Amino acid sequence: MVADSKSKSDISFAGTFVSSAFSACFAEICTIPLDTAKVRLQLQKKAVAGDVVALPKYRGMLGTVATIAREEGLSALWKGIVPGLHRQCLYGGLRIGLYDPIKTLYCGGSDFVGDVPLTKKILAALTTGALAITVANPTDLVKVRLQAEGKLPPGAPRRYSGALNAYSTIVRQEGVGALWTGIGPNIARNSIINAAELASYDQVKETLLKLPGFSDNVVTHLLSGLGAGFFAVCIGSPVDVVKSRMMGDSAYKSTIDCFLKTLKNDGPLAFYKGFIPNFGRLGSWNVIMFLTLEQAKKFVKSIESS
Repeated sequence: MVADSKSKSDISFAGTFVSSAFSACFAEICTIPLDTAKVRLQLQKKAVAGDVVALPKYRGMLGTVATIAREEGLSALWKGIVPGLHRQCLYGGLRIGLYDPIKTLYCGGSDFVGDVPLTKKILAALTTGALAITVANPTDLVKVRLQAEGKLPPGAPRRYSGALNAYSTIVRQEGVGALWTGIGPNIARNSIINAAELASYDQVKETLLKLPGFSDNVVTHLLSGLGAGFFAVCIGSPVDVVKSRMMGDSAYKSTIDCFLKTLKNDGPLAFYKGFIPNFGRLGSWNVIMFLTLEQAKKFVKSIESS
């Protein structure tokens, strides 16, 4: 498992999948307000009144959270939680559950002995991230659409009454293929971020455990989770912005079109819009998820071995 890069998983795939899905869902519930703030900041474009550039509505992570809570109520911060949990059950379970088997495959099988090379870890995580998000893309689309609803003017009719209504409305109005809108940048984003998260967690933990004074405990898991979140947000932010804009606004024709229009209209720094809430979100998400995952795997292992 991710917790031990030197050996193959000592619990079943089903046990790893359930542990991963549970841990990802728990982290999602704890951190989705920061994700909602991140999406709003990424979708925000320059407002121009005449020749004057108006002040943006959302400013900073805490300011965005406060504005949403004040104008739309606290519950608005958890908009998209239902498809968010759908996503984590599928995406979280698959990307982590498949990581060890694919890493073992890339190393030539279960007979491999020694530390797994970092390149193999990265390749395995890229693969599982791409496979998992291909399955889970519809849930990601619906989550972003629901989170973007709050930016509509007061009194404007809402497109969706909830997650299930959003799925059916999108299929009815835009076709089944619309559920995979943004699949290109989403595969790019999630495979890259998955590689940054899983491979860096694996590598940081492996390195820490070789240092004097470190053991396989909560402190090591916490530091490894923070490292995973930092690498993920630094590498994945530009792709994440393009993904959020494509999913939240159907005006873009393609990934390249969205990239070029964002660069032209908002400048290169737009690709790091929401960087602080994104790091706050991914950093805390990874710490919570990996801490929970380590304990969940121990629990499942005790059940399977009894």
